Amino acid sequence: MPVISTRRAEVTDAGTVARFVYALQVELLGRMAPGIEIVTQSAATVLADVSVVAVIACGDNEPVGVMVLNECTAIYAGGKFGEISELYVRPDMRSQGIAPHLIAVALSEGRARGWKRLEVGAPWQPKWKRTLDFYLRNGFEEVGPRLCRMI
Repeated sequence: MPVISTRRAEVTDAGTVARFVYALQVELLGRMAPGIEIVTQSAATVLADVSVVAVIACGDNEPVGVMVLNECTAIYAGGKFGEISELYVRPDMRSQGIAPHLIAVALSEGRARGWKRLEVGAPWQPKWKRTLDFYLRNGFEEVGPRLCRMI
């Protein structure tokens, strides 16, 4: 098992964050994933937003994963809450405690910000059942599908 550490990503880390998010999109979307250049530009914009916390996970001082956490607001949530918009661990580093470590960071950040809940969207089922099972094992509960409409 590697020694796992995390650090907050800065705008200067946009390339590193983008590589992980791009890999996530390719894994989920295949050929439909946007190009790495577009993802890198988006990463730089998102990392500059003060309501976003991005965390880079390192195993033995090498980046092995990333999590992007957003602060949201909703009446049903009682005000502010957190949403994990991206969480990705390199395939060769999975099942080594890295993703649970990132979730622990999200929970700690949420407590510090006074959030009452943390949400995450699981990918399509049943193809990504392993991902859903991971979140369920880590204390999340299913609350229904998430839908999207482009504007």
